[in-house]
Amino acid sequence: MPGLFQQIQAGKLWDFHGGIHPPGRKEQTNQKPIAVLPIPDRLYLPLRQHIGVAGQLLVKVGDRVLKGQQLTGADNSMAVPVHAPTSGTVLSITPHTSPHPSALPELTLVLEPDGLDEWRQREPLNFLTCDNLTLLSRIQDSGIAGMGGAGFPTHIKAGLTQPVDYLIINAVECEPYISADDLLMQEAATTIVKGIDILCRLLNPKAVLIGIEDDKPIAAAAMMAACSQREHYYVRVVPTKYPSGGEKQLIQLLTNKEVPNGRRPADIGIVMQNVGTAFAIAQAVLDDHPLLSRIVTVAGDTLNQPQNVLALLGTPVSALLDACGFQSQPQQRVIMGGPMMGFTLPDLSVPVVKTTNCVLAPTAQELPAASTEMDCIRCSACADACPASLLPQQLLWYSKAKDSDKLNEYNLADCIECGACAYVCPSEIPLVQYYRVAKADIREQQREALKAEQAKARFEARNARLEQEKQERQQRNQQLAAARQQQQLASGANTAVADALARIKAKQAQTAPADERNKEQILAERELKKQQARDYQQQKAQQQQAHQATEPHSGQPEQTAATVNTDSKAAAVAAAIARAQAKKAAQATEQHTTEQQVMPTPDTGKGNEAVVSAEADPRKAAIAAAIARAKAKQQTQTENETSAPPAAAGTVDKPTAESNSAAPEDPRKAAVAAALARAKAKKQASAEATEQTAPLATEAVIADKVVADAVVTEDPRKAAIAAAIARAKARKQADSENS
Repeated sequence: MPGLFQQIQAGKLWDFHGGIHPPGRKEQTNQKPIAVLPIPDRLYLPLRQHIGVAGQLLVKVGDRVLKGQQLTGADNSMAVPVHAPTSGTVLSITPHTSPHPSALPELTLVLEPDGLDEWRQREPLNFLTCDNLTLLSRIQDSGIAGMGGAGFPTHIKAGLTQPVDYLIINAVECEPYISADDLLMQEAATTIVKGIDILCRLLNPKAVLIGIEDDKPIAAAAMMAACSQREHYYVRVVPTKYPSGGEKQLIQLLTNKEVPNGRRPADIGIVMQNVGTAFAIAQAVLDDHPLLSRIVTVAGDTLNQPQNVLALLGTPVSALLDACGFQSQPQQRVIMGGPMMGFTLPDLSVPVVKTTNCVLAPTAQELPAASTEMDCIRCSACADACPASLLPQQLLWYSKAKDSDKLNEYNLADCIECGACAYVCPSEIPLVQYYRVAKADIREQQREALKAEQAKARFEARNARLEQEKQERQQRNQQLAAARQQQQLASGANTAVADALARIKAKQAQTAPADERNKEQILAERELKKQQARDYQQQKAQQQQAHQATEPHSGQPEQTAATVNTDSKAAAVAAAIARAQAKKAAQATEQHTTEQQVMPTPDTGKGNEAVVSAEADPRKAAIAAAIARAKAKQQTQTENETSAPPAAAGTVDKPTAESNSAAPEDPRKAAVAAALARAKAKKQASAEATEQTAPLATEAVIADKVVADAVVTEDPRKAAIAAAIARAKARKQADSENS
């Protein structure tokens, strides 16, 4: 059995699954010569007209450019530059409606032609003497991208380093109405073959297969004549069937090979280029003519002169229609591309780009608009017509459900969007539109996932770099420390750093004991001072007891002085009470100065004198009463502490009585005595024992309360009466204690 190559040489052809036979309608244009379109008033040049990224802008607004001058630079392998189709001035660089189904604005350079059509300097190449790198650079710098499909950069396909078995030139042009490649082959077959020669120089394939449909007999004859002198150039005429021009379908027709799912033709040793791309390569290499124009089929029943025109890139669609006698109708549709894979334009200012091969202006009867979508009846006509052997019905369901996993499982990526399924659907379901939206969603998800993976990789790389730097620093530090240690051992002397560390340690060792000694010394001094204070208090208490025991009890003045010196705290309390009574009594006196009458009391003698004195001066009465009470309590306490004989206590009555009688007679003396008592009390307060202070303080509080109760009274007479009663009670208590 002959091998595959022998079968190909023998002219054997194969078939692919599915496909349809729509009306060709190529008779409108394939019998007319190519017309040259005049230069329009404005050219709109999108900066990206291919699959990939836009090049770097090289001009600015106001610059004058020459024909063939680069407007963008190819600074990336996926970038293809854009050139000036003619000489003129750059008017603006602004977003403009793009030639895309979405019609989203893209950055576009607006060029105003000057009508001179002045070329830049050109440098043709001899491809027989040039190396491959120079040829590839010329192809990329000339802005050549695939002109029959999606616009993939040509220099990438032509620069493959892996072995290539077959170079396929796609001249099938299977979609209805389109005849641009047909006319190109009829008029420029020789130039196309020269372009194929350049591609063979770069790829070195075993054979070249040129596929042409059998509805193009003139073009097929022209290509056969041009290839007659080339060995292993085979022109193959294939049956008319849509979509025979699909990349995978044409490969299967000519070689009986199928491209695996998710793979490219290059993976099975095949490279495919469009016939228009081969023509552009020949112009770029042999004439230094960049891709500035292309042949566009302008057809439709609304045109008076449908034909193929050679239009400059950037020419508005409106200019093409006007040149062919366009007569608009109500609800007119203008389609860019063929009736199967084209899309309706949002307006007629959309420009011609490198991938534009057809512009249709049909009538409503010629190409009816899509009717209302109906429910799927599961007729399986779409599956029978699919050239990629897919299941369009299941893909429709999962596209509506946005189930990406199921779409990938059913190989949505293999759909070539030929429209055969929608063409045969009796329910008028726009299947291709659903598939395009689903593909866009999947691409967006993949793009986001790729960004996340790249961010994760950058984060992990950063952490790894930081960890490596940390380890390197540690290693360097260890090496430096080891080197210093060896140097010290070798020299036998300490470095400055070691000396400094030693001095610091020595200083710390000296400072720590000194601080501890200082703390111990302070604690010892505090304990010594406390012990001295306790000894002093004890000695003073013993001296007071001895003085009281040896002090004679004769003489009334001496008795009074001894009593004041014995307990200065009691005197201080009495003085405080006296001052409080005097203040409150003075306030009460000012409020009741008109009342001076004295009430009778049961007391006699000195009690009556006190009442009279209180009536004359209530403040003096209050002071005298307080002093009397304080002295009585002090006397009682002193007797209990010293255990004196009862006879000694009788001497207290005289000074008390004298005090009571003298207080109203001379208040200044009482005040002086109180001041002396306060001074002595302040000096001896710190030396008194805690157990002696408690009862006195309690009694002072009680006395102060009694005095306060007496003074708070609004009537001064009542205060005087209360003072007299207090003195009488004090005397009675003293008499009972003496007896």
